Amino acid sequence: METLSKQKTVYKFGNGAAEGNGSMKELLGGKGANLEEMSLLGIPVPPGFTITTEMCTVYQNQGREMTLARIRDEVLDGIRHIERIMGTCFGSPANPCLVSVRSGARVSMPGMMDTVLNIGLNDEAVLGLAAKSGKERFAWDSYRRLLQMYGDVVMNIKQFTENGHDPFEKALAARKQAKGYSSDQELTVADLQELTATYKELIKQYTGEPFPTDPHEQLWNAIIAVFESWYTERAVVYRQLHDIPDTWGTAVNVQAMVFGNMGKHSASGVAFTRDAATGEDVFNGEYLIDAQGEDVVAGIRTPLQITLEGSRKWAQAAGVSEAERQEKYPSLEEYMPEVYAHLDEVQQKLEDHFADMQDLEFTIEEGRLWLLQTRTGKRTGKAMVKIGMDMYREGRIDRDTLLQRMEPEKLNELLHPVFDRQALAQATLLTKGLPASPGAASGQIVFFAEDAQAWQAAGKPVIMVRIETAADDLKGMAVANGILTARGGMTSHAAVVARGMGKCCVAGAGAIKIDYEQRTMEVNGQVLHEGDWLSLNGSTGEVFAGQIATVEAELDDDFNELMELADKAATMYVRTNADTP
Repeated sequence: METLSKQKTVYKFGNGAAEGNGSMKELLGGKGANLEEMSLLGIPVPPGFTITTEMCTVYQNQGREMTLARIRDEVLDGIRHIERIMGTCFGSPANPCLVSVRSGARVSMPGMMDTVLNIGLNDEAVLGLAAKSGKERFAWDSYRRLLQMYGDVVMNIKQFTENGHDPFEKALAARKQAKGYSSDQELTVADLQELTATYKELIKQYTGEPFPTDPHEQLWNAIIAVFESWYTERAVVYRQLHDIPDTWGTAVNVQAMVFGNMGKHSASGVAFTRDAATGEDVFNGEYLIDAQGEDVVAGIRTPLQITLEGSRKWAQAAGVSEAERQEKYPSLEEYMPEVYAHLDEVQQKLEDHFADMQDLEFTIEEGRLWLLQTRTGKRTGKAMVKIGMDMYREGRIDRDTLLQRMEPEKLNELLHPVFDRQALAQATLLTKGLPASPGAASGQIVFFAEDAQAWQAAGKPVIMVRIETAADDLKGMAVANGILTARGGMTSHAAVVARGMGKCCVAGAGAIKIDYEQRTMEVNGQVLHEGDWLSLNGSTGEVFAGQIATVEAELDDDFNELMELADKAATMYVRTNADTP
């Protein structure tokens, strides 16, 4: 048996090879194990390495210095591995190797732990990146993003601010307002240079410490910050809600950066191999041109659809003409047909390999596709049953696997009431968003997680209304009857977490204007206040004023057939045990 000091702490992957594989989720976390597996499958994955979950436990029990001492040599060897494949040098001003540092527990905890992108940039490296890429705006945009993420995740700037507000977002919004910009894409090189200077001043002002310019110091601090994010309140709450043991810990994944923010031929996105809300066998997802991955899942910009079919459905629901859709909101299938064809091929390969619906994250850098993650996709109860039954009928999974995949809590979702059709016909429609997670929900409007908890504890049903949700909103989402967001898409944090919880959710309802200070939401000239009643149809994306009566749900053929299979399996189990002496 290996001694603790000789245990392997880092597993490398990339370039079609890997030291681990997909069966090693306990040691490498779900993300790390699947990155290793994708590399072995020949799928384009940025090279990198995974620090094991065991080191998270070491950090908790023995602290920072002991942890770094244990992993230092293997991490530096992992960095050399990335440098060799990418042809870059970590810490070089002229040819900088930039990396991302991400969490990865053995089961998916979407948005609950931390990520830092663009590690390795500083005042010299940003000039080298600009010269090497020939894209000055991209380089300064990447530096701005590093400062914001590092200041937030590693230096925890919000703990020093009033009411936990984000000074970076405030500075960004002020800059855009002063210049009359409506989106981040309008920021010029000069704007981004001034913002980076402002961000550095904010870090020093609030934390008392300067932003570290040494890439190695950035790397070690980011690794420790990801380990620490396992113990944040939001991560603890999520684990309690989903019965995930605290002792599991998180792995840390360090990968070469690939850039979706290099201009109009670059993009980032999230995709599902089947519909996570309904279970239909339809490839779907969302992407943003000239963006990094966090922009998509954070829900800060409402993204575009991946498929032409999905784009047309979205446009019809949003009241956008076909001509306007083609010009302003093209699908990836239309915008980058060759990249789309490659992504479609990869998604089918991954679903076939894992024999389950997959949730993918990808980046397109200058027309080249990279996969950043694949995981078993969160789904609603309805989707769980349909996907399971379809795969069983197709012969892709056996009966025992089908039944093992059925979660009792999610089956219970199918019994939740639905809106009464007569009452629905008389209801006042306020607006329509994206049907992010199905179900029917009525409740009183609240805007903050703490209020949602207090009102629910007092016996009041609530609908949580946010511009977009973040991980810190989890406690409020957990007790709300439904969730409504003004921004974000089907793959945003709100949508993914709501589906995992079985909560009704309508996302990206762009007509809604929310004023947190006044505690009001305005839609098409009508103002609703905190405490007013609201009803959501998560299956259609419709938002109604007032409370709507509900009736018992009707169960479909898939559910009935599943119950017959479960009865047969239970009968066989009883007979087998009865025949055993």
